[in-house]
Order: sequence, then structure tokens, then C-alpha cells
Amino acid sequence: MEFKKIDYIERRIGEIIEEQVPGEGFLKFLYYNPLGELPLEAAVKRKWLTSFYGKKMDSKESCSKIAPFVAANGINMEESKKQIEEFTSFNDFFIRELKDGARVVDADEDSFASPADGKILVFPEIKGMDKFFVKGDQFTLKEFLKDEELAEKYEGGILMIVRLAPVDYHRFHFPAEGIISDSRLIEGYYYSVSPYAIRKNFRIFLENKREYSILKTEKFGDVLLSEIAATMVGGIEQTYKPGKKVAKGEEKGYFYFGGSTCIVLFEKDKIQLDADILENSSKGLETKVYMGEKIGTVRG
Repeated sequence: MEFKKIDYIERRIGEIIEEQVPGEGFLKFLYYNPLGELPLEAAVKRKWLTSFYGKKMDSKESCSKIAPFVAANGINMEESKKQIEEFTSFNDFFIRELKDGARVVDADEDSFASPADGKILVFPEIKGMDKFFVKGDQFTLKEFLKDEELAEKYEGGILMIVRLAPVDYHRFHFPAEGIISDSRLIEGYYYSVSPYAIRKNFRIFLENKREYSILKTEKFGDVLLSEIAATMVGGIEQTYKPGKKVAKGEEKGYFYFGGSTCIVLFEKDKIQLDADILENSSKGLETKVYMGEKIGTVRG
């Protein structure tokens, strides 16, 4: 499969942007060079490498990486509650909280908000994935959820992928009001979830470590919220309390170092996603959105 640059729609300005990817050369070697298969299978997808690097990012010495990372990626530190000199490690910076008002949660009770900063792709009826990913592979809800009955519940619904790049704000939030269940952990590997990797094999979503929970809502039915681990993202920290009523925009948890992904499943005929996101997705283009931003409404 040909190596292609990552283009996406920056929703705020309506323009196509070419994404600048940290570690792009290494990802190209791992997933598009036959010589990359050995280190990928022997080390990169394994937990020990992610755990080792995660510990390094927890060290005080890792603070030296913060300022260069901020400068190289144009991160707006005016949004952050802490400033660079206040962080105790790179991971402390990576899971930074934002100031009140840095993200505006859409107030319309009939709207569905983005759970995170990231780039969205949606698949109505969980079909059409070959517009973006390699043809020939199969994605099945039964494999993804490890639960046949639950898979049947979401058959014919909508699958939404929210991809967080390493430069994004890495806390995820509740996209609607409802009652939240506990989180089920499914152990797995730690492949990259960059499009460079996913385009070659979107079964990564079926093989990587992941968690999911159910948000029972009045307006959107039972929404399944899943978080996917990835290379250098061993930690998915859930900060909510199961069984309680949560508000739209309330924090659900965060990812430790690295880019990662939230996957949202909707039951059939429960939501009307915004037209621009649907159109962009039909062309295989991701749409950049921000946590709290409206991405859909109650289906009338």
C-alpha cells in the first residue's frame, strides 16, 4: 500500500490541512518497509516497551522535553492551568488540565458534543471503512467488544472514531448527559493508531488494549464510549464514578503519553450527525473538532 500524507479538514476555517506527525519517519519504516516488521512485532506492539517509555516520561528528567515539544508543535499554553515550569514530568504536562472556558461545551440539550479534541471519522451503519482504510480487512463489533449480545445491539448503528494526535489535549469527556456504567477492560497489544498504521491494518482496533463503558442517555439511547491504547499509551485513566449521573462536558478520564483514540458507538436511528462531518467522512477525510463542540443532534 502506498504511503500517503495525512490530510484533514480544519473545521473552524473549512480548509484542508496536511498534518505534521511527530515520528513520521519511524512510523513509515515500521508500517511501510518490510524491514520494519521485525521490530514492530518483536518490540513496538509489546507492553514492556510502552511501560518502559511511560516510566521515563514520569521522571523529573523528562521535564526537559516539555519546552521543545511545545515550541515544535505550537501548543497554546495560555489554555493550560499550569505553565511549563510547574510540571513535574512530561506525563504531568501531557495530561494537563485546561483553564475554565478554554473549551466551550455546547449548551443545547438536544446536541451531542465531541468527547475530545481530535479528528473525527464516522461510518453510518458501520460500513464504508474501506474509503479510509485498506480494502479486504474486516472490522466486526463482536471482535471489538468481545460480547455477542452487545454487538447485536449496535449492529446497523454508527461508529465514530475520534483520533487524538500527540499534540492534542489528552483528557476525554462525556458527550451528553446520562448515567455511566463501569468500564470493561480488554487486554491487547500497543500498535500505533496513527492513520499511517491504521490505513495498513484497521484491525488494530480489534487487537489493541481498550476499555469501554455505556452512557445511558434519554435522547441518544445507550451510547458506547471506548478508549484505545496505543504505542507509548499504556495508561488509560478513568476518573469518573460508575453508576452516577454525569453532565455533558464532565471529565471521563485521560490518556498518558502518546496519541490515542476514542471510539463511540450509537444504536441505529438515535443521532443525526452534522452534515459536514458525514460529507468529509464519505470522502475519507477526518474533521478536526474540539471537546464540547457540537457534532450532532437528536434524530427527529
